[in-house]
Amino acid sequence: MRSRYDIIVIGGGHAGVEAAWAASNLGADVALVTMSVEAIARMSCNPAIGGLGKGQIVREIDALGGIMGLAIDRAGIQFRMLNLSKGPAVWAPRAQADREGYSLAVREMLRGARSIELIEGVVEAIDVGPGDGPHSGPYGVGPTKRVCGVTLADGRSIQAECVIVTSGTFLRAIMHTGSDQVEGGRVDEPSAIGLSASLAELGLTLGRLKTGTPPRVHRDTIDYAACEVQPGDDVPTPFSFMTDVIAQPQIDCWITWTNHRAHEHIRANLHRAPMYTGQIESTGPRYCPSIEDKVVRFADKERHQIFLEPEGYDSERVYCNGISTSLPTDVQDAIVRATPGLERARILQYGYAVEYDFVPTHQTKASLESKAATGLFLAGQINGTSGYEEAAGQGLIAGINAVRFLKGAKPLVLGRDQAYIGVMIDDLVTRPPTEPYRMFTSRAEYRLILRADNADQRLTPIGRELGTVDDRRWVSYQRKRRAIETITALCEEAPRAGFDLPAWMRRVEADVTGLAEVLGPLSDDIFSTAHLWQVLIEAKYSGYVDRQSRQIERFKRLESMSIPEGINYSAMSQLRFEARERLAAIAPGTLGQAARISGVNPADITVLWVYLSGRRSAGRVA
Repeated sequence: MRSRYDIIVIGGGHAGVEAAWAASNLGADVALVTMSVEAIARMSCNPAIGGLGKGQIVREIDALGGIMGLAIDRAGIQFRMLNLSKGPAVWAPRAQADREGYSLAVREMLRGARSIELIEGVVEAIDVGPGDGPHSGPYGVGPTKRVCGVTLADGRSIQAECVIVTSGTFLRAIMHTGSDQVEGGRVDEPSAIGLSASLAELGLTLGRLKTGTPPRVHRDTIDYAACEVQPGDDVPTPFSFMTDVIAQPQIDCWITWTNHRAHEHIRANLHRAPMYTGQIESTGPRYCPSIEDKVVRFADKERHQIFLEPEGYDSERVYCNGISTSLPTDVQDAIVRATPGLERARILQYGYAVEYDFVPTHQTKASLESKAATGLFLAGQINGTSGYEEAAGQGLIAGINAVRFLKGAKPLVLGRDQAYIGVMIDDLVTRPPTEPYRMFTSRAEYRLILRADNADQRLTPIGRELGTVDDRRWVSYQRKRRAIETITALCEEAPRAGFDLPAWMRRVEADVTGLAEVLGPLSDDIFSTAHLWQVLIEAKYSGYVDRQSRQIERFKRLESMSIPEGINYSAMSQLRFEARERLAAIAPGTLGQAARISGVNPADITVLWVYLSGRRSAGRVA
């Protein structure tokens, strides 16, 4: 370990991995500090990547040169494209992972990076020095504190101009199983205590959130004949645009259901559930509730689905997705053994809930730099999100922007019309979450454009300009773009041959097999399923996309009006009191961002627009 680096990344989870990878690819000298190198990218909850909304984020990470898509393509044991019964705009890739294989794949890639040093240790404090006072720059008005490194619990010190905190669920973390409480962010891994105090000393207000995990059972104790088989796709679809084919064997997952007996065990023991005794006070994810919460909230439902998902080719553990719980172990035994197929199941790890600190995001800029100290960036669960994919997307942006900060360059802030990652970060900073934030396709108003299939077309040119996309990826992207242009041109010529191909392509029954038959023989480089699907999807959505593009142009006119730092909202008497409070707390950078803040209504935006227009006319706003 050296004494100085350009950037220090705290935490070896999915956010930390992407932050370190992006910063290294941009030429920064990076120290990744983690409690255990062997635990890097460990899947503490479900060993799976992707899903609705989340799969799109992984494709975007990959399009920008990130690591997650490459890793899951190497370690996936079952690949499925979700939502195929609906339109292509909401198709979402998902893959079950070999838990240990995924972590190993990530570690191998990090060790092969040109400028990442992996350091084992626990960060006790973030070190700061005096800043140069409030100043205007690419990141707006700066605070009076500037990070200068970190101090580890064993007394070692490391210096750096940027620190990225990706602490996951470890900040002052407590695990709950019934009345039992253990300090730790996940099983057999300690809590990070000092870092919370250090963040508070910087002036940050901390909050508490909760997440949970279900029991894992031994694979040889399941009666699979009583369960419904859930196979993967016949032809697996890779996550990474750099993966040609998934060659490893695929395995089955299984489905079963809770029942009346299991629900009765839960109802009879609610007085022992930490969520209902007051032992857990923090807020959990509304869209991923515990089984006890499901039984209470949806009392009319006779059963709830459980996905039995293997944790690896050689792992004896099967993840019981759908019965996350913090009930006592004897109650978990009763729930599991009341479930069809699990009557003789042996639990290898009991479910638990974990409470942890986070930093409410009214204290964070759209660049993911903290407002409390110059050079301090936050990514992942510390910003109130849940899920590997949401964390990884933030980590990528934090890594990029930390390097741009060092170079004095304008930060990368992706728009809501450019990426799900942009939607997520904008949601976080304009509507700070009070419960763990999870990405859904419904959060994206431009989801017809933000599809999984076109993430490279949307973002790879941006990554190339930034420097995160290497030559190999860029050549592959250009080859694909030329192939799509060739197929599109052939389709446009078809009507002159007496067949209205564009009209046929917009029909529901149009598919790649039919399109290939119409176009005739093409080279394998052009005539690929992925390329044909891309052209077909664009044709199906052409009218909707044109309409959405016009909406985006109108939105950009609103979004483009910048709001200078330091505006005294309290002096704007025409604004409602709530709007003044919310605008001052969030400090939006544009009028469009201000319009998305909870508690700010259209009348307030009109007042703000008039005020900004007056400043612009007076020559005080560029």
